[in-house]
Amino acid sequence: MKSNDARTPKIDAPHLPRHHARMADRSDIHDRLAASLRTARKARGLSLDAAAKLSGVSRSMVSQIERGESSPTVATLWALTQALQLDFAGLLEGRPAPGIAVTRAAAAPVIQRAGVTIRILSAPESVGRHEVYELAFAPGANLTSDPHSPGCREHLTVLEGRLAVTSGDATDHLQPGDVARYPADRPHQIAADGAARAILIVQDS
Repeated sequence: MKSNDARTPKIDAPHLPRHHARMADRSDIHDRLAASLRTARKARGLSLDAAAKLSGVSRSMVSQIERGESSPTVATLWALTQALQLDFAGLLEGRPAPGIAVTRAAAAPVIQRAGVTIRILSAPESVGRHEVYELAFAPGANLTSDPHSPGCREHLTVLEGRLAVTSGDATDHLQPGDVARYPADRPHQIAADGAARAILIVQDS
């Protein structure tokens, strides 16, 4: 019988294909992104549900992103960074937002409601706790609201024109510079005779 002196050939480990390297880079980005968002959310004391509500991103999507299991779109990342007050440009480094947060006039969300233009001035994370609105009334327009949560109060400052404010059975008339503070956990209304403008603060809605 013939002896076999052949040795098992040495096989060099193959180089990592280029597309595998790109996948590894993407995985690293996902991990850093997930860590930044998770850290920011917890630092603000927000649950997944709260982060979802503030950002408009579904709870399941927020959870998947934080676990590195989803590749979010730019629009989704923008919504999350605004809600969590993260610097979008420095997201992967987890940089906090600048000390002065500015919402430019053209960027403030606007709601049109039966002759009343409502500009939302407060930050997204203030929803339900401390909401600030600029109200612009067309002549004769009114803003009628159902009761908010128990204990909710509103603070109305008239900037221009004249307004009548009603809370429950009480009504008062306001001129420029007047400030009304009243319970908003009952039916309430702000009504204008002519054109008017005011700032409304809603607490604990």
